[in-house]
Amino acid sequence: MRRRDLGKAMCGAVLASASTHAAADAPPGDTTLIRGGYVMTMEAARGDLPEADILVRDGRIAEIGHGLPAPAGADIVEAAGTVVLPGFVDAHTHGSISQMRGLYGNTPETAFFSVTSRLSAHYTPEDTYLGMLLSAVESAASGITTTADFFDNVRDRAHAEAGLTALRDAPIRARLLYGMKSKTTADPIDLAQVEEWQWGWEERSAGGRLSLGLAWRLPQALDDAQAWAVKDREWETAHRLGLPIQVHVSGTVPGRAEAMFDALIARRMLRPGLQVIHATDARDDQIAALEEAGSGLVVTPLTEHRVGYGLTRIDRFAGIRRLGFGIDGSALAGFTDMFALMRLAALTQAGSARNEQAVSPRRLLELATVGGARALGLDATTGSLAPGRAADLQIIRLDAWNLAGFDGGDPSALLVYSARPEDITAVMVAGRFVKRDGHLTSYNVAALHNQARQSIRNIRRRAR
Repeated sequence: MRRRDLGKAMCGAVLASASTHAAADAPPGDTTLIRGGYVMTMEAARGDLPEADILVRDGRIAEIGHGLPAPAGADIVEAAGTVVLPGFVDAHTHGSISQMRGLYGNTPETAFFSVTSRLSAHYTPEDTYLGMLLSAVESAASGITTTADFFDNVRDRAHAEAGLTALRDAPIRARLLYGMKSKTTADPIDLAQVEEWQWGWEERSAGGRLSLGLAWRLPQALDDAQAWAVKDREWETAHRLGLPIQVHVSGTVPGRAEAMFDALIARRMLRPGLQVIHATDARDDQIAALEEAGSGLVVTPLTEHRVGYGLTRIDRFAGIRRLGFGIDGSALAGFTDMFALMRLAALTQAGSARNEQAVSPRRLLELATVGGARALGLDATTGSLAPGRAADLQIIRLDAWNLAGFDGGDPSALLVYSARPEDITAVMVAGRFVKRDGHLTSYNVAALHNQARQSIRNIRRRAR
């Protein structure tokens, strides 16, 4: 307990210096009316609604329509000339290492896995907190309202508490996927703490904004019976507690990813609530098995290309209903930019197929929003705009140079090929603006950047 309390105290000090807690920027009362925007609901039945209004009450969407009356005391947001769509869902990321951005130089000494493993061993709980907070705040500024953080740098219980505290303090909806001490499988997951957290999760969930899952890895040697005994226990614990699981199925060695997928199938570990990550080279029969089991798939084109997993072709996964996009961590992806990710996915598909019409911009937007929510099992809460859903949304201005000339109609292609995170003027999570008029409402960004810079400086010094 003493170590965990120390971790919390350190995190509190960091937050106090990084956040302004500007309550004045919160919407007055609990009702907001967003008026006159081009609303992309990302629901097939409802479609797009030009010049429509969205009424938000008590953190949820109360009504969508035209000419909605403004309740007394409501915060009125004039959205004419903008596009309003659900917040992006980053269905797989690694937030704790976000300070390492720029350290991967594509040489044997500066390769991603080498640098990450070397530096992660020298993290303090404060560093863990800062990395996950930096990732979540950057995500919110970039229109991402939900993230699934594959937390695989749980050095000890103090680090675990630091990561949870960061996501609780962050302006975002998040799933903390509790993992191991490192990216290897040498150390098992602390299942006792996972179970302790699960039974008391209501107190930890920030009013339901946070959820818990398992960041699970397959044995490095797939024929290691002793390692499988540990992995089986972790999988069974998550199943018993009803926790979602994410597992990487990937590799640069030919045949490695397929063998990992085969192991999941042979051991009957695919199930609803499990998301396979990457699977760039999955065979048709493996994809069919995943779909039949009700599992989800998350692809991360920016990082899959960068580390050499192969080309991410969306058409390979056309038969999967629970398919979403992941940033996979800003340290490796470069930035929490879902627009850049969608563009890369589009260009990869068109170029490899030698067909401009090989992919639909609307489909890419679906994967970045409701698709990711569906993959995570959160589509009843977020990912689309409909009465009863959480008010997780973003508002994009169309008056920047890179968007100039657009004269109405379906903005899907404009958003996928031309938009950037800086075009997002407002972001709302659970009915509260976390970004407004182009600025984060509650964070001193310069202070947070300075803290992150000092953190990685200290980590590198300790690692010599």
